[in-house]
Amino acid sequence: MLLRHLRYLLAVADNGGFTRAAEALHVSQPTLSQQIRQLEETLGVNLFDRTSRTVKPTDAGQAYIECARRVLVELEAGKRALHDVKDLSRGSLRLAMTPTFMAYLVGPLVREYVERYPNIHLEVFELSMDDIETGLAEDSLDIAIAFDQVRNADIESIPAFTETLGLMVGRAHPLYEYQAPLTTQQMAELAFALLTPGFVTRTCIDEYFVQAAITPKVAIEVNSVNTLLEVIRHTAMATILPEPIATGDRALRKIPLAGEAPRRGAALLRRKNNYHSAAALAFVDLVLGTDLS
Repeated sequence: MLLRHLRYLLAVADNGGFTRAAEALHVSQPTLSQQIRQLEETLGVNLFDRTSRTVKPTDAGQAYIECARRVLVELEAGKRALHDVKDLSRGSLRLAMTPTFMAYLVGPLVREYVERYPNIHLEVFELSMDDIETGLAEDSLDIAIAFDQVRNADIESIPAFTETLGLMVGRAHPLYEYQAPLTTQQMAELAFALLTPGFVTRTCIDEYFVQAAITPKVAIEVNSVNTLLEVIRHTAMATILPEPIATGDRALRKIPLAGEAPRRGAALLRRKNNYHSAAALAFVDLVLGTDLS
C-alpha cells in the first residue's frame, strides 16, 4: 500500500465518484479504478458500494477513510516539522479568528507579531466557529482565536482572556452623548441592529436579553460585522458588540449599562497531540502575554 492509494481513496470519497475524483487528481478513470481495486485486494474488503448510481463507501470503507484522513494529517504535520526553523528566521503561520475578534484584534496582534518576527509568512482567515474547528482538525489551520465552547474533542482550548460586550451607538443616535448608565427598561425601548442568529456572538446577546428580561426590538439583522458597523454609523440604531470595537475613529460610542454587561471567554484553539511550529508557539506566547481584556 502506498500514500497514493490513500489520496486516491479520499478523492473518490470526497468527490462522490470515480469520474470527478479522476478529474480532480488529473489521472484517467481506469487508472484510478485500478488503484482502488489494488487497495481493496490488499485490505481484503470492498471499500465502495458500486451498485447504485452514486459511489458510496461501505461501512468498512467509511471506517478506513476516517483512518486515512488522520494518517495524511499526521504526515503533513510531520513534513512541516522537518522544515520548521526554531529561531523564527523563516516559517509560516495559518491563523484564523471569528468575525467579531477580527474586527478589533487582528490589527494589533498582527502588527506586534510582524514586528517581532518579520520573516514569518502569515495567512489570516476570518471564519465561523464551525469552520475553525474543521480547519484545525484537518490541519489546514495552525492556531485560532475564538470562543472557549469547543465541541470537537480533538481541539485544545487555551483560555486567553475575557471579552466584554457593550451597547454602542453611532453619531446619528440620540444617545450618542448620553452619560448616565442605561437601565434595562431604557434598553427595551431601543431599536437594535444585530448580527444574525448564526453568529455565536448573537447567541451570547440573546442569552443576555433573556437574563435581563428584555424583549429587544430587533429592526435589522446583518450577517457581516463590517456591514453592521456601517449600519450603526449611519442610522439611529443601537447594537451590542465587543467593547473595544467602539472607538472614536469608528464614530461609535459605548453607552454604560446600569447592570452587569455580558461577558464570554476567549481562547486560543489548536489541534491536540499535533506538532506545533515555532511560529505557532510564538503567537501563543504573544497572545497570552498581551492584555486583551
